[in-house]
Amino acid sequence: MNSLSVQTILHQAVQGQGPAEGRFWMPPAASTFASNIDNLFYFIYWLAVIFFVLIIGTMAYFAIKYRRKDPNQRTSPIHGNHALELAWSAIPGVLLIAVFVWGFRAYMDMSVAPKDAMDIRVKAQMWNWSFDYPSAGVNTTELVVPAGRPVKLTMSSKDVLHSFFVPDFRVKKDVLPNRYTTIWFEAIAPGEHQIFCTEYCGQNHSKMLSKVIVKSQEDFDKWIEGQGKLDESIPLSEHGKRIFTERGCTACHTMTGQAGAGPSLKGKYGSQENLADGSQVLVDDNYIRESIMDPTAKVVAGFQPVMPTFKGQLRDDEVDALIEYIKEHGGQ
Repeated sequence: MNSLSVQTILHQAVQGQGPAEGRFWMPPAASTFASNIDNLFYFIYWLAVIFFVLIIGTMAYFAIKYRRKDPNQRTSPIHGNHALELAWSAIPGVLLIAVFVWGFRAYMDMSVAPKDAMDIRVKAQMWNWSFDYPSAGVNTTELVVPAGRPVKLTMSSKDVLHSFFVPDFRVKKDVLPNRYTTIWFEAIAPGEHQIFCTEYCGQNHSKMLSKVIVKSQEDFDKWIEGQGKLDESIPLSEHGKRIFTERGCTACHTMTGQAGAGPSLKGKYGSQENLADGSQVLVDDNYIRESIMDPTAKVVAGFQPVMPTFKGQLRDDEVDALIEYIKEHGGQ
């Protein structure tokens, strides 16, 4: 995308017009390079439509005009046409080169983040996303970014292969265990955008969802300042319920008594839990905390040790909130 088109988009955003509206094939264009990607897509699309109609139409015309009208009729000699042969080779060749150059430049623009891009660390695990802001010491389950500022995501997986996809930004990248992958984008206006995992990663792959919340720079700064502690006016168990949902605990655990990938938590608090090694443990505050921070330390009988650790992702008050929620809603 050239600088003029970027300036136009940013001007529209400042004037309140926001991202370009979605069209039949594409969702709204909400990042600075999304419109360029869309333009390339529609160029290829209409090129294919035009050539399809032209070629099929010509074939149909010749089939009708020169159809055999007499059983004894024979095809006249064909000597070829060098100009026509050159044209149908050269024109597609030029168009192919144009598409390649356009696509390569767009790819390079999307692959190389600006030096001043804000760095955010993305962790993927079955089945949720978490986002770390190293400069602010903040960890969240929703990606909050400022509008009009480049954002670079450095991503890795704690278990299997995942894929980070934000359709409105036209960004998609595999997230791999034991290595880092990166993408970047610049949102053009405040709003909310859906995050998907587009690589099948197990039973609850379709539930591995999150949001990109784009704020103005001023609102983003206020949001950063407001992180780090729970609102004391809200009951601790309510915070626990929110964290339980946001952190993807519902993908494996329920409060209904029906087991999933992990045991149901209904009636668990205060009970004796049977473990895979044949021993038992009392389900109390200490056991719940240990299960959150070191889930493979005591594995429940009948279940696989697939739960990821949340050590370093949850503050102490957030762990306390989770324990209170489980105690209140999962007690006997």
